[in-house]
Amino acid sequence: MTHADWPVELRGVTESVVTTLGPNGLWNVAVLGLHAGNDDNRDDDPITARTWGNTRTRRNFHRRGGGVVQFTRDPVDFAEAALSIREEAESVLDSADAWVEIEAEQIGAGETDGTRWEEWELTPVESEVRKRRVLLTNRGFAAVVEATVAASRLGVEGYDSSELRTRLDYFEEVARTCGGERESAAFDRIRELAEW
Repeated sequence: MTHADWPVELRGVTESVVTTLGPNGLWNVAVLGLHAGNDDNRDDDPITARTWGNTRTRRNFHRRGGGVVQFTRDPVDFAEAALSIREEAESVLDSADAWVEIEAEQIGAGETDGTRWEEWELTPVESEVRKRRVLLTNRGFAAVVEATVAASRLGVEGYDSSELRTRLDYFEEVARTCGGERESAAFDRIRELAEW
């Protein structure tokens, strides 16, 4: 299969949304942290990701060998992808600024604090940039992303739930103060999906 380039420059850990085709013919929507090999993201440095636990993404990667990684700035779509079971008829969300179809090959596995993880090398097959935007640093959106990480760890062995709830309260204040309507709507959704 012909390989493509990533539609965006990746460095460090980039949070994305991924859709994977399930056995029911629908696309499962989840979040996926993309780990760049180094800061200059040379072509020979693979992009990797980890799935944690027995998630639909992990099972669909095994079943289908890939999915569609998307880059969205919509905080509600991101919150729902992180904390709910969401399925769509189409592989690309309307809010995606760019997407890349990827092949996923398992390259490692292990366990941390009682949770099994699998590491995947992601190879781009086809991609599209749908919208070009000037990059903004929105603290409200960043707080939504960090809140979904904290909320997803509530009740997981190895994490202090009290500390996570304190973080969630802080992130909510930041999102509601520094974000706009979509960031507030995202936090309304986070409160519905995660109890703290």
